[in-house]
Amino acid sequence: MGNIEEDFLADAEDDRLTVEFIKNYLPQDVKEKFTEDDLYYFLDVIGEYYVDLLEKSGNQDEVDIDIDAVAEYIAKKAKKEKMGDFDPEDLRWVVDGELEYGESLEN
Repeated sequence: MGNIEEDFLADAEDDRLTVEFIKNYLPQDVKEKFTEDDLYYFLDVIGEYYVDLLEKSGNQDEVDIDIDAVAEYIAKKAKKEKMGDFDPEDLRWVVDGELEYGESLEN
């Protein structure tokens, strides 16, 4: 297997583990509002947001992440791309879950 394939599989596995973590992190009433496909989509959008944030910050090591701003960004992008009309309050849980997952890997 080539490196690109291995990277792709590792990324896919990481995404799968992240989505599983987020599903377990979400409160039941919020969990019912999102499909697994929604969560993968949100994960992609969160990734884009972080890349933009890093570029704007000049690639500093520490970047403050505003959970509300990320949730608003996902809600606007999802609506624009006709993925659905999501409440930023619900999306905060997803962003928070993604951050918690990242922190759990660091410990």
